[in-house]
Amino acid sequence: MFTVHRSRHNPLLQPVADHSWESVATLNGCPVQVGKELHLVYRAIGGRDLILSPSINTSIIAKAISTDNNHFDLPTPLIMPSKDFDKYGCEDPRVTFFEGKYYIFYTALSKIPFEASGIRVACAVSENLETITERHLVTPFNAKAMTLFSERIDGKVTAIFTIHTDMPPANIVVVQADKIEDFWNKDFWDSWYKNYKENILIFERGSHDHCEIGAPPVLTDDGWLIIYSHIQHYFDESERLFGIEAILLDKKDPFHIIGRTKWPIIVPEAPYEQYGIVRNITFPSGAILHNNGRLDIYYGGADTVCARASLSYKDLISTMKETSVPIMTRYKKNPILKPIKKNTFEERAVFNPASIEIGGTIYILYRAMSANNTSTIGLAISYDGTTIYERKKEPIYTPREEFEQKKGDQNGNSGCEDPRITRIGDTLYMLYTAYDGVNPPSVAITNIPVSDFVLGNYEKWTKPHLISPNTIDDKDACIVGGIFKGEYLVLHRLGNQICADYLKSLTDEKTILNRCIEILRPRKGMWDSKKVGIAGPPIKTKFGWLLLYHGVSDNGIYRIGAALLDEKDPTYVISRLVDPLFEPIEKYEKEGQVSNVVFPCGAVLRDNTLFVYYGGGDSVVGLATCKLSELISVLLPKELTTKPQ
Repeated sequence: MFTVHRSRHNPLLQPVADHSWESVATLNGCPVQVGKELHLVYRAIGGRDLILSPSINTSIIAKAISTDNNHFDLPTPLIMPSKDFDKYGCEDPRVTFFEGKYYIFYTALSKIPFEASGIRVACAVSENLETITERHLVTPFNAKAMTLFSERIDGKVTAIFTIHTDMPPANIVVVQADKIEDFWNKDFWDSWYKNYKENILIFERGSHDHCEIGAPPVLTDDGWLIIYSHIQHYFDESERLFGIEAILLDKKDPFHIIGRTKWPIIVPEAPYEQYGIVRNITFPSGAILHNNGRLDIYYGGADTVCARASLSYKDLISTMKETSVPIMTRYKKNPILKPIKKNTFEERAVFNPASIEIGGTIYILYRAMSANNTSTIGLAISYDGTTIYERKKEPIYTPREEFEQKKGDQNGNSGCEDPRITRIGDTLYMLYTAYDGVNPPSVAITNIPVSDFVLGNYEKWTKPHLISPNTIDDKDACIVGGIFKGEYLVLHRLGNQICADYLKSLTDEKTILNRCIEILRPRKGMWDSKKVGIAGPPIKTKFGWLLLYHGVSDNGIYRIGAALLDEKDPTYVISRLVDPLFEPIEKYEKEGQVSNVVFPCGAVLRDNTLFVYYGGGDSVVGLATCKLSELISVLLPKELTTKPQ
């Protein structure tokens, strides 16, 4: 598992109105370390050339310099359209320092209107990234996104690129030559092209995807790391999704893939990725692996700006090679709770449990479902967190109000669903989904003194009331365990996203949730692409509030993710896992009332161990544990908190 942290300095480069050659866009920057300076070679787009017919916004290759890796100054043109093969534009440079020189491969445009035969790869050569000494047309056929490996492989000069980019289906191919000059030798390409299919690498996950090489290959101890653009649903413009992914190639055999990401590393989420010349684009163009293990990925946002995101190389590579040990492990005797047929209130299913520890005892408040699909709240008790010491034979909480009494279909779902419980002082506050089977689900709240709860005086639950408008579908709610600026903070799910709102009172029936402060939303193309909702109340740590949440993919699989919220302002997300923390694997999770579901409503922290109680397949209760320190180390990797030397 790993997390990605966008730079607080993003965008690193933006268009400059006073520079005619970059007044429209500055994008797709490729970084190169030159001594103590970081040179960012990028594509710059200026205003329309009104002489050309049709008039176009011309692209050039420019360069800016940084001494702190964050602020780039001294922008200056580096490669201007001047050759027959690039007279209508130079785009998207990839720079590699190879055998004493800098080789800048770029997309060269030789025809307008643009067409595949006029979109090819060119190369500029420089000894100092100040002046260009040579320029060559590379591919005589349609291609883009070519880049050079920084070292010979088995004595061969090696490059990787996308062939037939503008005449799909495109393919990623590897090419090798005896000398660098072969790459601008037409006879070499004529011979190679006859058998180019023998050099194809399969980067795509499906036939509807499209891939382009992004950053120059990064040489690591594990192999050649390739950061590339993976575009899902490429042939359907309404569904097209630009994501950044990674593949690992064998160090000695660049035709052999030894690891890859299952999900995008980055998808468009930030405003500078969603809004620009072309909306919703994150396109990788460069990467640097620092000596402290931090991997920086440089990319273009919305075809308008340059940006950077950072992650732990160690965490990324262990995920790609599937060598990492899962942080969260199932209890070997799962499920810990199953329906008891003789107890009519829970004869159909028991699932989606809240949990809380009081005086060394763990209380598991689970959703119990009867034969006619009425939900109540049951209770199981454990001392060690794994063994169920006691299980109540009657529900501890039942539907009492009109908004949770069954209406319509007498066998339809109704009642008190999916509880979340928070202790504030000497009172336990329980939020749950109230549903009558007809009106939209709503969030209800009740409370009970801790002393009465422990003694089993469940009649002391206060009369519940709704805290969400009863005309809005609102679920998955909890109170964050603290008071913030004199108010209570409630997390809840509206639509498909996790929202927050502040309440002045938890007992005043007139005080309701009336807004959505966005906390987390689904990420297109990823495992949580359809909807997200909280698991249980966030757990306070010295690093911030740990929030577990459930995410649902487009194909309906429920998984568990994690995010870290700011201690003083939990509406601010510090970090969020890219990949899931936990997913359905076992039969009791993959089969049930609803297939492929793991769904927690609470967790208990004991010392360094997190006990997560969850519903499996909407039918049983399971337990999984993890070390808090291990989870925090992924959410806040040290590689991102220490400065590279």
